[in-house]
Amino acid sequence: MGLFTTSQLSQKKQAVKYRELIRKEAVIGGKIFGPIPKNGRREFFCLDERTWVWHEEWQDSAGTHHVLTTRYDVRPDGVVKTQNNSHYTKVSPTEAHHLLQAATLYKERVQSQLYADFQ
Repeated sequence: MGLFTTSQLSQKKQAVKYRELIRKEAVIGGKIFGPIPKNGRREFFCLDERTWVWHEEWQDSAGTHHVLTTRYDVRPDGVVKTQNNSHYTKVSPTEAHHLLQAATLYKERVQSQLYADFQ
């Protein structure tokens, strides 16, 4: 007898596929903001219906490695963000508008580059 039921195995496979798709979407989304610097990494993706994540890693001219993760939560009363898991702050109307523009481009590019064959 196996350790997992057929249903559990199916759920695990679905979870793996979901994570793979999120990773692919994140790479596509990271390119929205222009070229990624050498020795850098940038990801932008939709985690769920109200959460967006922008993750960036880079080296400065002194060779110091930097990591910045910004999480945006869209709420009924506005958009808030946290950076590197610090406290949440409300974003300005300008930043909220930029997020909307980025989300729109993300949706268009992910649809055309990743999911076009499924339409």
